[in-house]
Amino acid sequence: MAFSRITKLDPPSRGIFRKTAVMLGSLLTSLFLLHCLTDRCTTTSPSPLKASSRRAFEDFRSLRTKRLMYEWTAGSDDEVMGYGAARRSSSRALADDERALPEESFILPPPDLVIASRKVSPRFASAAAAGKLSPLGEGSKKLPQALIIGVKKGGTRALLEFLRVHPDIRAVGAEPHFFDRNYENGLEWYRELMPKTLEGQITMEKTPSYFVTREAPARISAMSRDTKLIVVVRDPVTRAISDYTQTLSKKPDIPSFESLTFKNRTTGLIDTSWSAVQIGIYAKHLDNWLQYFPMEQILFVSGERLISDPAGELGRVQDFLGLKRIITDKHFYFNQTKGFPCLKKAEGSSKPHCLGKTKGRTHPNIDPEVVQRLRDFYRPFNMKFYQMTGRFFGWDD
Repeated sequence: MAFSRITKLDPPSRGIFRKTAVMLGSLLTSLFLLHCLTDRCTTTSPSPLKASSRRAFEDFRSLRTKRLMYEWTAGSDDEVMGYGAARRSSSRALADDERALPEESFILPPPDLVIASRKVSPRFASAAAAGKLSPLGEGSKKLPQALIIGVKKGGTRALLEFLRVHPDIRAVGAEPHFFDRNYENGLEWYRELMPKTLEGQITMEKTPSYFVTREAPARISAMSRDTKLIVVVRDPVTRAISDYTQTLSKKPDIPSFESLTFKNRTTGLIDTSWSAVQIGIYAKHLDNWLQYFPMEQILFVSGERLISDPAGELGRVQDFLGLKRIITDKHFYFNQTKGFPCLKKAEGSSKPHCLGKTKGRTHPNIDPEVVQRLRDFYRPFNMKFYQMTGRFFGWDD
């Protein structure tokens, strides 16, 4: 008969079952690792891993978390100045961690690591210590809420460097010049220049030429009418000489200060078209800003007091920004050689920090008669400026 012979199939071998089980186990393990890498598992979740594999995985997560924390504390790649040393220091610290990693939480590094970091906001540190935050996805680039808008050679770089010590301030190192030179690039381009900030932190930048740029007030107001503005001002005569000194260091063949100051020295007519003179007419420039911003949104910092009493002036700035007074006398020491205050510990570093050698240049000797004529020229503008700001700066004593 056709169906009299039936062929029997051999049962599957044990080797096939073993290979199938291994493949399924590997697949489940991979899915579990992927699940944990997306932060959906906790230390209390059941795990199919062996104890040794589990410890290795926790070490990996620990190092990954630390890398994120160091990225925050060292600063954004967009920040041109101040963070390079911190990032190199972070890399060395991480290399040590790879050799001996402590046991840590899956979600956060130990609270003492967070709180010890000088660039982490106190609000964030307290939340981290309470276990309420995960580092993944934290921080975003925002348009600045505060700007240092002037003035050139007034002390803006010193103010910015001092402010960056505060854990609730994140600032761009380089001058973006967005509202005077790069406005056509658009606000999204501008936003991308900013460092990432956490909730409660303030984004800042400084470009001293904004104060004397006619279009800047309207443009900044269009971005946000709530923007806080900071202006560092200095005796306009000393400022003009400092401005000339900077230009002279780059162009040694420029005319003398005296010849640039006057349209006609015989008549004593001051050349207000020369930028070194024109910048110091503060009252004129302030009129333009008051068309778009109320006086209570503008803080004037004394460049002289920033040298003689940096903690006092920084206290006023912190109050103006609505921040706790964290930067105090303990952060400064006076450098006799440069004649300027320096930071005992700069932001992102454990070493003392003074401004670069381009700051504090020795001024050339200027004819005293020219200096006096400039003082006479600025006096009425200074008096108007004192009245407008409600603060006496003492430049005419």
